[in-house]
Amino acid sequence: MASKRALPRVVSSSIVAPPGALPVDQILLGDCVRELKKLPSGSVDLVFADPPYNLQLDGTLLRPNNSVVAGVDDAWDKFSSFAEYDRFSQAWLSECRRVLKPDGAIWVIGSYHNIFRLGVTIQDLGFWMQNDVIWRKVNPMPNFRGKRFTNAHETLIWATRDAKSRATFNYDGLKAGNDDIQQRSDWLFPICSGAERLKDDGGRKAHPTQKPEALLHRILLSTSNRGDIVLDPFFGTGTTGAVAKRLGRRFIGIERDSDYAKAARERIDRVCVLAADAVETIASKRAEPRVPFGTILELGILEAGSALYDPRREIRAVVRADGSLAHGANKASIHRLGAIVQGKSACNGWTFWHYELEGKLLPIDALRDQAKRQLGL
Repeated sequence: MASKRALPRVVSSSIVAPPGALPVDQILLGDCVRELKKLPSGSVDLVFADPPYNLQLDGTLLRPNNSVVAGVDDAWDKFSSFAEYDRFSQAWLSECRRVLKPDGAIWVIGSYHNIFRLGVTIQDLGFWMQNDVIWRKVNPMPNFRGKRFTNAHETLIWATRDAKSRATFNYDGLKAGNDDIQQRSDWLFPICSGAERLKDDGGRKAHPTQKPEALLHRILLSTSNRGDIVLDPFFGTGTTGAVAKRLGRRFIGIERDSDYAKAARERIDRVCVLAADAVETIASKRAEPRVPFGTILELGILEAGSALYDPRREIRAVVRADGSLAHGANKASIHRLGAIVQGKSACNGWTFWHYELEGKLLPIDALRDQAKRQLGL
């Protein structure tokens, strides 16, 4: 039995997870590397990490009216050297990779100060890069000194645990929410401000780098599913936890500052969970059960000898009993023959070939849906 000393401290309004159980929907209070080491291997679906940026700020930054800019000058963002920062990054990223499930993935956000160093460490540890995403801020802080371009974006790295991981990517849902256009890797969101920005008792920002919920909303909807466990090792004031709860995900937060953790817990407790059917994403066709074209014939949905056409009815092929198609001297699968008749290297036969029903041409993909219903899939 684990000793009480080995158990993580938590800031929670609910029952603490028993020894050996995964502390879901909890905020672990302590150093991120030490708390990560207590989590079981292969237990987390997704990690979102907003680590210290190591900004290396020098001196006080003033606005043109001589008022002081409240920059990030907290102790947690200070490192004695790049080497120290790299050692820290390697330690927490190694533990994150260990706790990820085989098909798990990680998001890491940073600025030009640290994202390139993090990228090297991520690749050196064996993660597999999926994308880098640019978060373009619609309302960035101006460059008051006029010595460089206004820093109007941050960079996110999305990577899987390794090259063989099959990460969750809700492509169809993202596309549907983007007016049936593929979602791009440059995202436009405002920085956290207004009523969303948490304040302390003195009316000051509760956390200097609080991220907007819109950013986490897109990340969690695109790369996780309802019920998944999302880990945030730099929890701050709990943006990840708040969005995860609203979207029906579970979360584990790690935060070493008790004031941040308290603000996060109070914030998350106020969040209402959306209904299950409201957070389900459109299922990707790649995730659906495979139904070969031959099964369509075996179930009697389409008969051998039937004619199939291209969308313009300019090309006619005949269905053969073995599930292949014939067009002139060419005989091949629905995909291969579709490519041949178009002079292309590849073709999705399910959407290219059409059958005739009551004088109208319909893609044979509709027959696959009918087969799934008959098979109970």
